[in-house]
Amino acid sequence: MKLDVNLCNNLKSIRTRLGMSQQDLANKAGVTRQSIGGVESGQYAPSVAISLRLAKALGCPVKDLFCFEEDLPEVQAVLSKPVKNGEQLRVSLARVGGKWIAYPLVGNDAFRIEMIPADGEAVAVDGFPGISKLLNPEGEAVAMSHPVAKRNLSKASSNSELSKVSPVEELAKGLRNISKLPFSDGVKAEYLEGELQNQTGRNKVLVRLLDDIDKLENTVVIAGCTPMISLWARAAERWHPQLRVHHIFANSMTALRSLCRGEIHIAGMHLYYPETGEHNIPFVRKALAGKSAVLITLGVWEEGLLVPPGNPKGIKTVSDLMELGITIVNRELGCGSRMLLERKLQEKQIPLHIVKGFDHIVYNHQDIALSVVSGIADAGVSTASVAAAFGLGFISLHQSRYDLVILKEYLEETPVQQLLSTLGHRLVQSQLEVLGGYDISNIGEVVANI
Repeated sequence: MKLDVNLCNNLKSIRTRLGMSQQDLANKAGVTRQSIGGVESGQYAPSVAISLRLAKALGCPVKDLFCFEEDLPEVQAVLSKPVKNGEQLRVSLARVGGKWIAYPLVGNDAFRIEMIPADGEAVAVDGFPGISKLLNPEGEAVAMSHPVAKRNLSKASSNSELSKVSPVEELAKGLRNISKLPFSDGVKAEYLEGELQNQTGRNKVLVRLLDDIDKLENTVVIAGCTPMISLWARAAERWHPQLRVHHIFANSMTALRSLCRGEIHIAGMHLYYPETGEHNIPFVRKALAGKSAVLITLGVWEEGLLVPPGNPKGIKTVSDLMELGITIVNRELGCGSRMLLERKLQEKQIPLHIVKGFDHIVYNHQDIALSVVSGIADAGVSTASVAAAFGLGFISLHQSRYDLVILKEYLEETPVQQLLSTLGHRLVQSQLEVLGGYDISNIGEVVANI
């Protein structure tokens, strides 16, 4: 007998979230793999006995696996990023600071290695009062679509004034008053796009839940760019089966902005402030505007140039990028890797714009590596662990401390405590040690109270 069309079937979603294959579940439940496939595809309804076996194998009530659609609860949530009115969305949900935040599963955000199961379905209904004039009919920022902005954005990297701006002031001013920034129109446009994200609290949606609300309540949201976060999250979820960790890939400044806006519990950062020789603390102090936070070290990683195996062009320092005519691939504004590259070029008095490929932008460490592997670029800044994962050569430039920034108001929340408690567990540390390229001898150490 086929499943009732009005019956909500969460079997695949829960199985996938637990990292189980159909065969794994079949073995654990004592049924055939074909039975699992048939139920997931809606080909037939399981018997009471099979439903109970599946629920036991997955560690959840039967009602979490199968329920009538009209019984699904709804919650009001705030979108973490702008979307067009009327757009139907798959979202992940988490409770942050007493309110539900909905994270659209759109584009790259919809995937890890496989597509991420949704926690709910939403339709954006409210616009962004007060900033509608900044959007064109396609929902894009006017500043970004303006011809001058587009033209200048490609030239922004070579702006000599940009290189003179303190990175801490760059962040602080970008968060508060873009009109006073001494940047080109293109760079201001990029910050304007970030400022549009600050209107998050005004874009609310009604979300039809696809999972148990108790599980969603036990979610920690962390934004950051290091692969360590994913390894830590999966190990922590094994240790605390009821814990969920939602990892949002974001560069350091974007993560810090999200923390300031109340969208996430934890921001991961690896920004260096050369004026004082400190990592992260000056940036956090400037950005939090009176909020209290704690910085906890996750590890120290090696940052440097990724090059093809054997380093065929003989690159030794950043000076070789110009002298040997090397083509690079770069990261976006606000990223620690880009700041490192700019700083090293400035130390050698090399104008940024004369480095081939400086304006070729990608948005994560994986794409840096893939650009080098494919021959699109000869080099790009990333980490030793990423180089090892892709079998690439590595030229060290800097040791950067990667910190977790947590608002103190979140420290008493159970899921946050559960996640942080695993930093000292051997299960977590062995995963990070095997990754390579990290010194985790001080993992879990509180380095600052702000």
